[in-house]
Amino acid sequence: MLALKGNQESLHTFVMDYIGKQLEEDFANVNARQHTVTETLHGQEEKRIYTQMPVPKDMPMLKDWAGLKTIGTAVRVYCKDGKEYSDIRFYISSLAMGVKTFARAVRGHWGSENGCHWTLDMTFREDESRIRGPRIRENMAWLNRLALSLLKQHPSKESIVGKRQLCGWDDTFLVEVLTGITT
Repeated sequence: MLALKGNQESLHTFVMDYIGKQLEEDFANVNARQHTVTETLHGQEEKRIYTQMPVPKDMPMLKDWAGLKTIGTAVRVYCKDGKEYSDIRFYISSLAMGVKTFARAVRGHWGSENGCHWTLDMTFREDESRIRGPRIRENMAWLNRLALSLLKQHPSKESIVGKRQLCGWDDTFLVEVLTGITT
């Protein structure tokens, strides 16, 4: 499962255009499946509509994605402060057709992404970063994710914030985190 964003611009554009065309034709020419979930989260109702379909055989970049079987969307509709909002995300997947499985995978992907983002924001204060250069921003984001991964792997019962502080205070602890070898 891979969420499509600007990092795969031509693939993202192709999938958006293809699904948009299928939607205009009411999915008459494709084996599309939909699944709708409505939940109340934090006192607010949220509706998610998942759509999954086979990868089109004529997709130009198909040869670059071994094992790619399906594409799909997740549309989220929710109310906040009395106003209705919606967003849509596009996905490619090696999953076979099965829209409920697709929906669970999207939710799992979304939960992992949100959990990682929240931890990075709380631990590394990424949202407060004043770095503006695009390359430097990407490099720092990569380094923060690497550091977070190393900190999570250390067996200490300290919190991630605590482990990060210990790395600055104790060279031995820092070496343990970097090498994965504990004394």
